[in-house]
Amino acid sequence: MKTDSLVRLLAGSVVLTGTVLAHYVNPWWLLLPAFAGLNLIQSVFTGFCPPTLVLRKLGWVDANDVIHWGGRR
Repeated sequence: MKTDSLVRLLAGSVVLTGTVLAHYVNPWWLLLPAFAGLNLIQSVFTGFCPPTLVLRKLGWVDANDVIHWGGRR
């Protein structure tokens, strides 16, 4: 899996989770999808993406931006 696919998967999951929680628990949960959207927008302009940064620090991303879960062997 490439890092851009993972970022889209995470963002979509956060948006769906926040929306469901806002509907069933409390409308303040709408801040979660708003944060995900703002994070996606800022990553376009800055190139900084926290999930990708964490994976790179763990050594799970190679030079081609392919994720190797558990690290390279």
